[in-house]
Amino acid sequence: MVKEFSKYLFCYFVGNHPHEERVHFAISKDGYNFTAVNENKPIIIQTKGKKCCRDPFIFRDNDGIFHIIATDMRSEDGWCSNNSMVIWDSYDLITWENERIIDFSSFESTKNADRVWAPEVIFDKDKGEYMIYWTHNNSDDDLDTIIWYAYTKDFVTLTTHPKILFRPKSGMCAIDADIIEHNGKYYLYQADGEKEAICYCVADRPDGPYYEPDSNKVSVADTALEGNCIYRILGTDKFVMIADQFQKGGYFMQETIDLMNFSKVDESRFSLNHLNPRHGSVLYITEQEYKFLEISKF
Repeated sequence: MVKEFSKYLFCYFVGNHPHEERVHFAISKDGYNFTAVNENKPIIIQTKGKKCCRDPFIFRDNDGIFHIIATDMRSEDGWCSNNSMVIWDSYDLITWENERIIDFSSFESTKNADRVWAPEVIFDKDKGEYMIYWTHNNSDDDLDTIIWYAYTKDFVTLTTHPKILFRPKSGMCAIDADIIEHNGKYYLYQADGEKEAICYCVADRPDGPYYEPDSNKVSVADTALEGNCIYRILGTDKFVMIADQFQKGGYFMQETIDLMNFSKVDESRFSLNHLNPRHGSVLYITEQEYKFLEISKF
């Protein structure tokens, strides 16, 4: 049975202190205005790894099981202090279990990892596996912080060794990659270190190679952005991108129909900042799932 998605779930964290580096939920009927779940209190308390997490990405796999994958990091330890991701599973969006850590120091190519940030997942239809991609830095190479990837079938074991997915032509850093498929093309958006803006590149496959146009800036904010997330407004040809204004605080929203040219969404048209959100992700949910979350306490 194909589920009919009509609502939105926003998964995020709220700050840089240990008690704020937790998973939070908010729900929306229209993709613009969000209401906190659980009174904006954490819905998961991490018990393994750093016991703090950032940049949570929520997704539904092909079997209908929900997963959250996040940066296993305590920012008070410093920005070059983590080499792992944390993952949880759920069948109902309420009970989250099977907490586990993927430690990249166990792989030869990433044995000296000191930044493993902002993991996300996309299903590779040709390979029949899930591609995990993330922001990565090794302390022992001359590369800047860029985007890496690996494949998995079960979110327990990786089926490939970590490899580089995207590095800007400038040689500068690229962080917080977010990929969306549209009309057979894969658009990768990332916070570009040289341009201090959200920029895009495009490929025919999720694992690339990605083509980087010379004029590829897409963010229209007057301040630097990171933690970008793009999603379609259901039932329309419009896409919305939300991103963290990490320097001035608060979220910025912009929209597009062609995935390359964006316009600002006025703050009067959306409500996110009352949640105090930091880097997060959006999942489509059903009416029933929305109603269930609306009344749930964690």
